Amino acid sequence: MLISEITAEAYRLPLHRAWDGGVDHNDVVVTRVVTDTGETGTGFAWTPLIGARAVLALLRDDCPAALLGRAAVPGPRWDDLRWHLREAGTSGLTTMAAAAVDIALWDLSAKAAGRGLVDHIGRRRDTVGTYGSGVNLDYDLDALLEQVRGWLAAGHRAVKMKVGSPELERDVERVAAVRELIGPDRLLMLDANQRWDLPTAVRALAAFERFDPYFIEEPLPADDLDAHVRLRSRTRIPFAIGENLRTAAEFDAAIDAGVCDFAQPNAVRVGGITPFLRIAGSAARRGVPVAPHLLPELSTQLGLCVPRVAMVEDIDRASFAALGALAGPSGVEFAAGAARAETAPGHGLSFATTLTPVPGTAP
Repeated sequence: MLISEITAEAYRLPLHRAWDGGVDHNDVVVTRVVTDTGETGTGFAWTPLIGARAVLALLRDDCPAALLGRAAVPGPRWDDLRWHLREAGTSGLTTMAAAAVDIALWDLSAKAAGRGLVDHIGRRRDTVGTYGSGVNLDYDLDALLEQVRGWLAAGHRAVKMKVGSPELERDVERVAAVRELIGPDRLLMLDANQRWDLPTAVRALAAFERFDPYFIEEPLPADDLDAHVRLRSRTRIPFAIGENLRTAAEFDAAIDAGVCDFAQPNAVRVGGITPFLRIAGSAARRGVPVAPHLLPELSTQLGLCVPRVAMVEDIDRASFAALGALAGPSGVEFAAGAARAETAPGHGLSFATTLTPVPGTAP
């Protein structure tokens, strides 16, 4: 099969409730790769709030030159595309555009083989553990606890909450209340979203240790590896990082420095399924499990395939299904603290035809 056409459209998905910081929508750039035999694969790039138009421009204007007339196989085409786009950068927007193509090519190759994506990559397990997660730093305490009760009612035995309030005392009160609610046997994860500097992080983690966090996510700016190393020596709480790392080299550096106990690649931000699997394989060789970031319908499928996996994030009312982005069930299901996937051939994600375009993106 040779690639004969690439199309891309950007759609706006309003969130049910704005995330802290004023994020009231996510954008998805749906990309279709067509072959000379008439087969079609669907991929996507995803971004909260900004960047969709830039990704769309790369897909429409720059990606076809590296792909048209070439064999529709994901790994080699990803390497070709990354090289072709290098003048615009080797991470960030270019990897998000490459992700849309790469996901489409994996969908295409799985369909051609008559298999679901999980079995096409190589299924290692039938289920993967999940945790309830939300963007909830702006919730008052009552609303936060109500959200956590919903996760417990859904069967989650692990939950993640945001920390990083201007006043440490507020965070301590909230963490204490959530720990009391979930009890000592469930896992509690904390996410600071890069809000702290080193002295603040040292003080905060010392205050949180008695609540036995399973990990602290992004305690410091993601690109400050040296500060993570210094913080590592001051706390016993494991670190989860990676949602804002973009390349395999960045993940390797963090793991080798001893500051990445759980790797959290986002399949779109790292450039698609091909680099995600490479990152997961490298992490596994170093004894580090992955906990894929967001995108639960795709992250679940990848979590069923990688050598070492911790859990998949079940983000509160922000999956593609919950946002009304899909035309039908994906075949990915969350229940009783676990996720499974039995999709149609390909990845099973069919986007609705009634979605609202991002303003100013008409062809």
